[in-house]
Order: sequence, then C-alpha cells, then structure tokens
Amino acid sequence: MKKWFAAVVLLAVTAAQGWACTNLIVGKKASADGSVLVSYSADSYGMFGFLCHYPAATHPDGAFREIYDWENGKYLGKIKEVKQTYNVIGNMNEFQVTIGETTFGGRPELVDDSGILDYGSLIYVTLQRSRTAKEAIKVMTELVKEYGYHSGGESFTIADPNEAWILEMVGKGPGSKGAVWVAVRVPDDCIAAHANQSRIRQFPLNDKNNCVYAPDVISFAREKGYFDGANKDFSFADAYNPLDFGGVRFCDARVWSYFNQFSKATGEAYLPYIQGESQEAMPLYVKPDRKISVRDLQQAMRDHYEGTPLDITKDAGAGPFHTPYRLSPLTFKVDGEEYFNERPISTQQSAFVFVSQMRANLPDAIGGVLWFGLDDANMTVFTPVYCNTDVVPASYSEHEGDCVTFSWNSAFWIYNWVADMIRPRYDLMIGDMRTVQNSLEDMFAGAQAGIESEAMKLYAENPQQAKAFLTNYTQMTAQTAVDSWKRLGEFLIVRYNDGAVKPVQNGRLVRPETGSNAAVSRPGYPEDFLKQVVKETGVRYKVAK
Repeated sequence: MKKWFAAVVLLAVTAAQGWACTNLIVGKKASADGSVLVSYSADSYGMFGFLCHYPAATHPDGAFREIYDWENGKYLGKIKEVKQTYNVIGNMNEFQVTIGETTFGGRPELVDDSGILDYGSLIYVTLQRSRTAKEAIKVMTELVKEYGYHSGGESFTIADPNEAWILEMVGKGPGSKGAVWVAVRVPDDCIAAHANQSRIRQFPLNDKNNCVYAPDVISFAREKGYFDGANKDFSFADAYNPLDFGGVRFCDARVWSYFNQFSKATGEAYLPYIQGESQEAMPLYVKPDRKISVRDLQQAMRDHYEGTPLDITKDAGAGPFHTPYRLSPLTFKVDGEEYFNERPISTQQSAFVFVSQMRANLPDAIGGVLWFGLDDANMTVFTPVYCNTDVVPASYSEHEGDCVTFSWNSAFWIYNWVADMIRPRYDLMIGDMRTVQNSLEDMFAGAQAGIESEAMKLYAENPQQAKAFLTNYTQMTAQTAVDSWKRLGEFLIVRYNDGAVKPVQNGRLVRPETGSNAAVSRPGYPEDFLKQVVKETGVRYKVAK
C-alpha cells in the first residue's frame, strides 16, 4: 500500500497541474431553500477569465457551426447547427441548465485527436440546445457519437432546477469514433463532488431513472483488457481511470474535504483513505448533516483543508504569514527524494468560479442565478448573474484585457492584482479583504429577495421587463464589486507600504494631525517563524552582550 502511494509522478499529477477543476453538488432536498446547487472553478495557469455569452438565435436550414478547441483555439471541424439555440451566460442557460466539469484524463491511449468536439465546446454547444439536464445528457452523448470526442476523460456535472447528474466520459482512441460513458443521478437529499478523478464505480444496470450509460461501456473495457469480471461488478473508474497517488491525494482529497465539512461521519471514516492507510474509496454521494445554502457552498469553494490533518497553514511551507497557498508544481525533489504539496479546493490559478443556484419554484428568468467571480474563490466576490442576462457586465467581458494584457477595466486583473498583494503577507492582510468581501456578499444575499420580488411583479406584466431589470441588476452588482476591489487594492498598498502597518479607525486610515509622516506599527515576523530562524541559524544573529 505505501509503495503504491510513493509513486507520485503519475498521470493525475499532470492533470492537477494543468486544467484541474473542482465541482461541488447539492441536491434540492439537501439545500436550504430547495435549490439545486452546483459549483465550479476553472483552474488553469495562464488562462484569462471572463464571463462568456452565447445569445439565443434562430438558424437557417443547412447551417453549420465551426468548432474550435476551448483551451487552445485550434480549429477542429464543423457540426450541423440546430434551428433554435438558447441564451447562455457563463455555464448556465436560460432554462437554468448548468454544466461544469473536471478533467481526469484517464488512459492516454483512448484520446482521439480526430474527434471534432473537445470537452469545452461540448459544454457550450449543449447548453445552447438543452432545456433539462436529461436532455443535455442526450445531446452530449449523441454529439460525440456523431462527430467524435476530442478530449481525454472528463467528469461533467449536469443540473437543472429539479435534478443533478454526474456524467463521466472517455474517448475510445484513434480509429474508434465516439466515447464510452455513464451518467448517475445524485439523490435529491445528497451532496456529491468530483475533482479530476473519475468517481463513478459500480452503477445500477437497470435503473433508467437514475442511471444511463453507453451500450458498450462494459464490452469496450473487456475488449481493451481493462475488465474481465461479471457485469454487475464493473467499475467505470477502475476500468478507465485507475486510482493512483495523485488521484487520491490531489483529487479525491478535495471531495473528502467537502464531505468532511457537511458530513462529519464521512470525513472521519475516509480520512485513512485520503492519507493512504486504506484502499476503501469514498461513495459517490452522501447525506449532509444539515441543509446547505448558497453562502455555504461559496465558502466551501474557499477551502484549504483548514482545521484538518491536511491543513497547509501550519508548516514551514506556509511562510511567516501562514499563507494557505503553494506554488506549483505539485511535486518537487530534494536530495533525490520526491515530495508533494497538498492541492486544496481553493487555488491561486483559478480563472473564474461560480455557484449556480437553480430553483423550480420560480420562472426560469428569475430562478436561475449564477453567482460568479473572477480569479480564486477565496480572493473574489461572488456576484449574481441571472440566467436570462443577455449583456455581459463590462468588467467581466473577454474584450477588457487578455491573458497577457493588464486592464484596470478587467475584473479578472483587478482581483488578481489584489490577491497577489495579499498572499505573501496573508495573515496581516486577509482581514481587510474579508471585511470588504463579506460586506459585498452579505449585501447581495440580503437584497436577493427584494430584487426578485420586484422582478416577479414585472414578469407578471411583461417577462421582457423582468429580464431587462435583472440584466441591469447583474451589471450593477458586478461593477459595484469591481469598484470596491479597486479601492481595496489602493487601501492595501497604502496601509501595508514597506512592511509597516498604518492604523485604521472606523474603516479609514488615520491621518496625522500635522506633517506628512503617518503613524505606523512594525509587526515584524510572527514568533513561530522567528524561532525557526534561530533554530536554523544558531548564534549567527545573536546580539553580543
């Protein structure tokens, strides 16, 4: 067992360092308000974050759509367009359907570079064509069957106001068009998650209401030599994405951390699995100890294993100010031995993040809210984006700055600017950021009922008026958050200039009564860090008497 866990340089490491995302899921009976909730973080170094938009459209007969790889922009081919496509804002469409993903890669020999649909394009094409989660599963699987699947193994979260599903898909390799896949419904009273490791193992073979799968998902595994048991014992994950060290510690550990926050018995039971002391893998879903709110899920996306045995704020790697971040890569060598950094849910390389709120008791235009933020969930503000929004807030646009161009009008760059100031002196500065972050998110959460009440009145008179009202509100809240973050950045630069700290009174920096010298304190380094310095340097810096 320990020998297996010592093998660190594995495929999962590559996935976790590259396009490594996290999805958290809450069934409607497990949520505080009856919503289906889904979260997603797009974790990719070098990616520029923005809010995408595909307007609803009617297309002529015989129209085609060109497909470009979502990650690298490479042209892959074209597919037939459908007559009507739906409005998509971010990863949610006008019918509240939401799709997220995490890449598990799987067996490299199953990638088919000749396929036309990569996983990113598959998500956004499907959102434009689906009114329910079940329809989305049908659209996705039929598209890859007809046009081929270009990517490696993926776990997709597919949800609507009534249900949430996990669909896992992997290609069939060069010369074998299409993909093998299985989709399992998350029970309404449960929570689930996936994080770059296939999570579906055994699944019901005769329960179409809760599980659908490719007809050859088992026979293809037999053909390739991945499985030779009875059908009832077939495990998708074991066949197509066998566990290794990275799959457990870098990927399933994030799922465990989510479960641990809301199901303490699950957290306790599976800590040995995460620590490499047991091979009993976690269940696909569990019942939480309490109902989970939108705010709870936002906070869960900010997790760094705080308060658990995997907490990364307590060792030397956290530096003097206990930052919960580690620079990549995930593994490193010292004196020929290989070591690793923990990989929590919250990570600095996120381009964007959301918590999708889908509600069946409201009209779609009002019920679907994509709580959206740019950069890392821990360092951003979730603002409400209503699903019928058809104008992207200016600061969330892909046209303000880009991956190599800073812009003061780009929310992505403003949030990154502030975050990169805070991380090196985390303990000193994080409180100031939390004050602004909590104030904004509390304000948006507190205003939601009133805003939606007004939208319902408008909707009763004219749905288009409600749509315009919520689109304007979406733009206003996004700009309010970005403007506040600019002021926060200016405040942090002044308050923490040169390692000293200026005092604050009633939320404002204290101005000297006379002269141009501000009062400052010089906190220096924390005692635990100074003790470590002395331990490593001995008497070198001891003051002579």
